[in-house]
Amino acid sequence: MRRKRFNHRRIKKSFSFKKIVLVFLIFLFVCFLGTVVTFAWLARDLPQPGKVVRREGFATRIYDRNGQLLYDIYQQEKRTPVSLEQIPESLRQATIAVEDEEFYQHQGFSLRGIGRALYNIVFRRRLQGGSTLTQQLVKNVLLSPERTLSRKIREFILAIQIEAKFSKDEILEMYLNEAPYGGTARGVEAASELYFDKSASKLSLVEAAILAGFPQSPTAYSPFGADPEAYVGRAEHVLRQMSENGYITQEEEEKATKELSYIEFAPRSSDFSASHFVMYVKKLLVERFGEEMVEAGGLKVTTTLDLDLQEKAEEIVAQEIEKVINLNITNGGAVVLDPKTGEILAMVGSRDYNEPNFGKVNVTLALRQPGSAIKPVTYVAALKRGYTAAYLIMDTKTEFPGVSANKPYVPVNYDGKYHGPMQVRFALGNSINLAAVKMLAQVGLRNMLEVAYSMGLSTLEPTAENLSRLGLSVTLGGGEVRLLELVSAYSAFANGGFKIMPVAILKVENKEGEILEEFKPSQGKRVLTSGEAFIISDILADNNARLIAFGPNSALNIAGLKVAVKTGTTNDMRDNWTVGWTPQVMTGVWVGNNDNSEMKSVASGITGAAPIWRKIILAALEDKSKVGFSVPEDVVTAEVDEVSGARSHDGFPSRLEYFIKGTESQGEDRVHLKLKICKSEGKLASPLDITRGDYEEKEFFVFSEEDLFAGPDGENRWQKGIDEWVNSQGDSRYHSPTEYCSTANEVGIQFEEPNDRDTVQNEFKVKVKPLVLGEVEWVKIYADDREKQTFNRPPYEVNLVLSDGPHKVKAKVHSQDGKEAEKEISIGVNVPWNWSPTPTPTPTLTPTPGFSPSLSP
Repeated sequence: MRRKRFNHRRIKKSFSFKKIVLVFLIFLFVCFLGTVVTFAWLARDLPQPGKVVRREGFATRIYDRNGQLLYDIYQQEKRTPVSLEQIPESLRQATIAVEDEEFYQHQGFSLRGIGRALYNIVFRRRLQGGSTLTQQLVKNVLLSPERTLSRKIREFILAIQIEAKFSKDEILEMYLNEAPYGGTARGVEAASELYFDKSASKLSLVEAAILAGFPQSPTAYSPFGADPEAYVGRAEHVLRQMSENGYITQEEEEKATKELSYIEFAPRSSDFSASHFVMYVKKLLVERFGEEMVEAGGLKVTTTLDLDLQEKAEEIVAQEIEKVINLNITNGGAVVLDPKTGEILAMVGSRDYNEPNFGKVNVTLALRQPGSAIKPVTYVAALKRGYTAAYLIMDTKTEFPGVSANKPYVPVNYDGKYHGPMQVRFALGNSINLAAVKMLAQVGLRNMLEVAYSMGLSTLEPTAENLSRLGLSVTLGGGEVRLLELVSAYSAFANGGFKIMPVAILKVENKEGEILEEFKPSQGKRVLTSGEAFIISDILADNNARLIAFGPNSALNIAGLKVAVKTGTTNDMRDNWTVGWTPQVMTGVWVGNNDNSEMKSVASGITGAAPIWRKIILAALEDKSKVGFSVPEDVVTAEVDEVSGARSHDGFPSRLEYFIKGTESQGEDRVHLKLKICKSEGKLASPLDITRGDYEEKEFFVFSEEDLFAGPDGENRWQKGIDEWVNSQGDSRYHSPTEYCSTANEVGIQFEEPNDRDTVQNEFKVKVKPLVLGEVEWVKIYADDREKQTFNRPPYEVNLVLSDGPHKVKAKVHSQDGKEAEKEISIGVNVPWNWSPTPTPTPTLTPTPGFSPSLSP
């Protein structure tokens, strides 16, 4: 019985297994059939593999915002076919090593490559990898460049057909004659002529390695592209692959790698407009749509550029740099943006794109130190923390913590002088270095970097590395930034506080006219309040606020226009900047040298970047109406003292200042004072002098600051610098007396209420004021010589209840150093103080006539 059950189970399991196998076989057959049908359908209209010749393709064209053609990617294309024998073995080997090391073994496809491609499709959701040289040949010549799964399958089929029709050497020759090498070069011969001005047959090993690295991403690796140094790392990778595959020895690899540092490319003249901008746009397109689509996809790209303004800006940069070459200022760059949208209206990457040494480098994308051009970030960070444009900073020699206790950091100003009391408006307007460092010390490095990063300065992110690497000198330009990012970040000042990103492309259409991408302006994230943005812009547009540094008639002052502008020059004279804006236009300019050598001389605001900036922004504003900076609702005005910045008082000279609402009330002025001076000695009047009226009021300034970095010794180095500066001043107002007159040794007491000879009610208040400079031990109140109250601390006041009539009230004070004084006053309660009762008259007795008083016995 058990055996029958067991056999029954085995039969059942066997039947189930057969069923599973049958279903699986049917599934495989369906998949196979589906694959055959799919491949057949996709192969129905494939081009003939024998037609592996250069197709015309579809030109990608780049236009300015007004439809003017900037660049036709195919129009300038060059091709010079050569035989395989004319191509050096080193270039053939380099190409195989880096692109398809199994080229001579596979049949047109690589199983390893297919596996990698499937992994990318399934896990990374992108089509990439898996292409052999044969497949790349198909892609370059026979098929359209879009990235789709169907195209990859068609590419696979054609690759197998081509492998069956042509030999490996024939395929390699066709590939090397058709591969894209960047710019206008198709094929190795055209590329060799373009980059090295020689035939491919004469290429050295290192030159061959450089060219072999280009086809993977010609736009990214081209020395004429946006990153002229990108080819170096790629060429090193090619040489390493050649060594690992046995084509060259390790010694040859090392030698060629060293030679990379000395490679010189042939001069290349640009035959298209806005060269640096076009290369920048092309790189963006490749990142978004891929190299193949950009090179041959027939795209129509409408950019943000205003070609007319671009050409004016290029001419201005070239002309102005020519004037200062004798000062060793050899290059310059400029960017013009719409600060509301971020649209790039002009981008000048160098004074001459065709200059052989540095012309191809786009300096607007290069990292450079901004000098004082970064200070607005420090000051807007201060506004965020409650500081105001009227806040007083002492511009006096000050030591800050340095790399060691023996090497303190001592900032110096551009003119080598210290200017004493400087309110924020004038400290920023005149670009005072010392004041900016003190401001950053109070704001905090992290807070400043957070503001910078939020505005769009990616290199100033408050990372642990930046916080440890950057110090207080970052407010003087110690951290590197890009010109394009700086003008983008500062657009928040111009547009009321919103972050914008630079925009170069308005619309991208495919060859059928379908829109692939279109820019729709939208309001960015708010990074500044409207008040913060306005106050910084107003300070930098205030010609009076920069008179000390620039005078009244610098290139920064544009008559009839309210233009905010900030300059910057590094202390080693390697970089000079000017960045300025209106609500309509943002313009930034850099001048210097690409080799980072020092300029001989540059007068900020007069030579260098400023004249270029002035001419470009005037050109950008030419057809625009005059628009100033509107005062936002969160900003109010108040009169402030011209020196201290506190609210105006005592008739001292004052000026009008803008405040973010709520910050205008600043309390008592502790800097600009009217002090009571005793007439006899010219010192501070004592309380007794003041009571006696033996004093006069005089104007003085008293400056003090807290040292935020005071060490264990407790020394206030900030105050030390202030005192040294004050002692050097001849104006008597800076030298306020610190000692009291000799009457300070005396003590006294006075009645504040009631006054002597007052008439009061039965219950009244007695309030006294000790006239003591030191500490009071006690105060006593007496009424008619009877003690009524004793005080050990203020307030010294008591309510007394006395009967009608005249009374004597006395106050006595005893200081801690044993001195005493007293004062007595006379008052009347419901009667005059000197009231006395009228005497009652004595009755007069009149004798009765005839009456005689009896006499006692």
